[in-house]
Amino acid sequence: MTTWVENPAGGRARGPRGLARAWVEVLARPTRFFRTGVSPGDQAPGLVFGVCVAVAFVGGRFLHARLAYGELFGYRPGPAPTLLGGQLAPALLAVLATALLIAPAVLHLVAALQTVLLLLFVRDRGGVSESVQVIAYAAAPCALAGPAVPELRFLCALYGTILLVVGIRTVHDTSAPRALAAGLVPATLLFGFGFRGVAAATALLGRLAPV
Repeated sequence: MTTWVENPAGGRARGPRGLARAWVEVLARPTRFFRTGVSPGDQAPGLVFGVCVAVAFVGGRFLHARLAYGELFGYRPGPAPTLLGGQLAPALLAVLATALLIAPAVLHLVAALQTVLLLLFVRDRGGVSESVQVIAYAAAPCALAGPAVPELRFLCALYGTILLVVGIRTVHDTSAPRALAAGLVPATLLFGFGFRGVAAATALLGRLAPV
């Protein structure tokens, strides 16, 4: 599931520069990115990318909570939301657990579900490796979704869903309606619940509701 191909045909560049370039490209030119940057059997760069997005999300949650309550500057005006008790060591453990266990497991579970749905909606589709890569790269906006700002989280989840549909349509060579049908459930699980898009939308709707 994590085969690293040394010379993939059209695969992604390795290293921090490759990750940064992939993040910018998938946000700015998604159709071109998915057409040229997803390579059969070369899912390791995508897996690393997805893990980095998850780590950035978890780290952003912690930093936002600390900044919002002044703890990074030695001042805490009142009770603050905590991440595993609010201590540094547990927070680092949470980041490590996300990188080593949670993110890879969730990515492959969602990819497996995506593959099953593709069997139902797409006739000439790519393999499991392509699904892993598409899901990982579609999560790119959620690297910014750590801060508990409903507007930001909702936009990140929405853009991630759009990228997933674009990726499915491009990589698996299908129509937009079929790509949407195949990607709706995985997008809801990953972006709606994993990256808190549903909670953000609920909070925004609550603000609009009449008192």
